[in-house]
Amino acid sequence: MRQRRWRDGTGALTVVGQDCDAVRVPLEIAGSYRARTRGLLGRRSVDGAMLLSPANSVHTFRMRMPIDVAYLDRHLTVIAVRTMRPGRLGLPRLRARHVLEAEAGAMGEWGVRVGTRVEIVEGPAAPAGGVIRP
Repeated sequence: MRQRRWRDGTGALTVVGQDCDAVRVPLEIAGSYRARTRGLLGRRSVDGAMLLSPANSVHTFRMRMPIDVAYLDRHLTVIAVRTMRPGRLGLPRLRARHVLEAEAGAMGEWGVRVGTRVEIVEGPAAPAGGVIRP
């Protein structure tokens, strides 16, 4: 299976819930080395989430806020979720191919947990956050 290559830009992250509800949030995509290196460094907040791809670990050195980190496998299934305070180094996850970052507490609100599958749509028409019903 060929791995998907993401380009820098915007999009939408959809978290499909167990009860058929889905949450859609704005997404920033960091697919280049430069964008992944910059990530959320120096920001005081983030609107939605950021996808780092390819990536299997992150750090929070020089960050101003705690963040939630979700490690995704090649099928965009969550294999681990952690909250990291500033100044920490996350351990690499061997099966991880992508990493999602968001403000601390956001992923719990969205229903992101181990085993959850997410969907990513590229493009500037990122819809506002909220619950959508298929």
